[in-house]
Amino acid sequence: MDITSERGDAGRIWLITGANSGFGRAIAQAALDAGDTVVAAARRPETLAQQAAEHPGRLVPVRLDVTDAEQIPAVVADTIARYGRIDVLVNNAGRGLIGAVEETTDDELRDLMELHFFGPAALTRAVLPHMREQGTGAVVQLSSMGGRMSFPGVGAYSATKFALEGLSEALAQEVAGFGIKVLVVEPGSFRTGFAGPGALAHSAPIAAYTPLVGPVRDGLPDSDGKQAGDPVKAAAAILTALEADRTPLRLALGGDAVDAVRTALQNSLDELEAWEKVGRATGFPDGA
Repeated sequence: MDITSERGDAGRIWLITGANSGFGRAIAQAALDAGDTVVAAARRPETLAQQAAEHPGRLVPVRLDVTDAEQIPAVVADTIARYGRIDVLVNNAGRGLIGAVEETTDDELRDLMELHFFGPAALTRAVLPHMREQGTGAVVQLSSMGGRMSFPGVGAYSATKFALEGLSEALAQEVAGFGIKVLVVEPGSFRTGFAGPGALAHSAPIAAYTPLVGPVRDGLPDSDGKQAGDPVKAAAAILTALEADRTPLRLALGGDAVDAVRTALQNSLDELEAWEKVGRATGFPDGA
């Protein structure tokens, strides 16, 4: 499958959620710079007015709340009716939540799961019939280095990303034969506004967890605007991965993400090897 091939004057057709800020905005701009057309989905599409004016007919804002199941099929159908295809779906919409597991309420966890897992799952299912029919396409899932490892204070956030990665790992194997690529993006700290004023949600604190979670509550907001990661370079890396002959299933972005994922994988391997004998000794004796 070659998503680099042109599809007429409009180029490739991208559907990007959360396209008005952060990674979504950067990916949209990279697609526009490549000569493609972007259907830019956001809960407040009016925030895309300036970018749409700068790229008339190339960037089309649409209203979409990915937690609203009724909006999803309509947006997909309208996009296909207008352009005849969707070449790349980018599930990017998201937000952060800080809180220990005990501090996190059912509603907080369910709301975040709707945004990071059920919404992307529904959008993916909505575009797949059309991608299968056209025999080409790509699904980009914006996960996080927190989709591979976790630490105190981000358990709920990581849980949603772990779920998305598990779904996507199976999905990639299911759709490869139809010419569809799946790319899971695992960024570290980037200057996206993720940790900006009012962007992070906080569970009600329990004093017992302050030594562990307090540094995260203070540290993440304080990092805003100081992160080492450049969203423009991240977007370029995503396009490079999509255009590769062998697109990776997972793409860690940022030195912090690469280091954290490598450490987590090594720790998992060390633990597996340390307990391998116990694990293997749980079967019936040979011949039993």
